[in-house]
Amino acid sequence: MSRLLVTGGAGFIGSNFVHYVLDNTEHSVTVLDKLTYAGNLASLEGLPADRFTFVEGDISDAALVDSLFADVDAVVHYAAESHNDNSLDDPRPFLDTNIIGTFTLLEAARKHNVRFHHISTDEVYGDLELDDPNRFTETTPYNPSSPYSSTKAGSDLLVRAWVRSFGVQATISNCSNNYGAYQHVEKFIPRQITNVLRGERPKLYGSGENVRDWIHANDHSSAVLTILDKGVIGETYLIGADGEKNNKEVVEMILVGLGQPADAYDHVVDRPGHDLRYAIDSTRLRTELGWEPQFSDFEAGLADTIAWYRDNESWWAPQKDATEARYKAQGQ
Repeated sequence: MSRLLVTGGAGFIGSNFVHYVLDNTEHSVTVLDKLTYAGNLASLEGLPADRFTFVEGDISDAALVDSLFADVDAVVHYAAESHNDNSLDDPRPFLDTNIIGTFTLLEAARKHNVRFHHISTDEVYGDLELDDPNRFTETTPYNPSSPYSSTKAGSDLLVRAWVRSFGVQATISNCSNNYGAYQHVEKFIPRQITNVLRGERPKLYGSGENVRDWIHANDHSSAVLTILDKGVIGETYLIGADGEKNNKEVVEMILVGLGQPADAYDHVVDRPGHDLRYAIDSTRLRTELGWEPQFSDFEAGLADTIAWYRDNESWWAPQKDATEARYKAQGQ
C-alpha cells in the first residue's frame, strides 16, 4: 500500500493522518479535498513534495474519483460533513457528501479493486446514560440522533453492503471524539481554547455534564494505519483511548491550563437532541490487531493542543470571527 489516496485530507483528522503517514512510513499520499470552509491548505504546508500531491475536487465527481483510484493502492475515506450544529441548520450537504460521496467512492473501489478504509464516528450508536457502565462495541445497534450521525450511519451501511454484494475490499472504523492540531474553531475544544486566547469567556452547552471519550488525532491515525495493515476485510473496528471527560471538566482544564480561574466560563443554550455520553470499547482493535494509544494522558495531550493553538494564531484567526458570529445568532 505504498500509494494512498486520502479523501478530506485538508480537514482536521484527515490532515493529521497525512502528516502522520508521511512522518512514519515510506508511503506517498494524494489528498482529494473540496476545500469547503472546514478544509485548509495551510494544514498541509511543509509536506515532502516528492511524496505528496494535492487535488482539489469533490468526492461526488465520479470521473475525477475514477481517475484517482486508477493510480493508488489504497484509499482512506475521511471526507465528511461532520458538525452536528450545521447538520441541524441545513442537513442537505450531509446527504450529498456523506451518502452520495461515499457511494461514488465505493463504485470506484469496486471498479478498480482498490483497498478501501472508511472513517466513521461513534455517534452512529446514539448515546449512553451518564451512569451506564456499558460502552459501545462493534455489535452495538445503530441509533443515530442527528442528520450528521444518521448520514454517517447510512454511509457505514453502504460500505458493508458493497463488501457483501460486490466484494469490495473494505474495512470500517468508528472513532470517538478527536482533539489535536488543525481542528476548526467551530469544534468544542479549539473553540474554548481560542476564546480564552482572545480574552473571551468559553461557552458551555447546558449544564456541561455531557461526556465525550477523547482521543488524540495522532492515536486515531496510528489506529487507521494498523487497520489498513492488519484489519480483516469486511470488519469494523472501534477506536478509543479511554478518555472519558465531561464538557465541564474539559473547559475547566483549558482555563486552568491558560492561567485563568476554573469557573470563568458562560453557560449557553444547549444543542437540540444533545447526546449525553459516548464511550468506546476498543478491546477488539487492541487484542486482535495489537494497537495501543500513545496519548493515554488526556491532560498532557490537551496541554500540547493548547500550546499549538497559542503558537498558531495565524492558522485559526481567519476562521474565528465568522464562527463566533454564527454561534451568537444561535444563542450559543
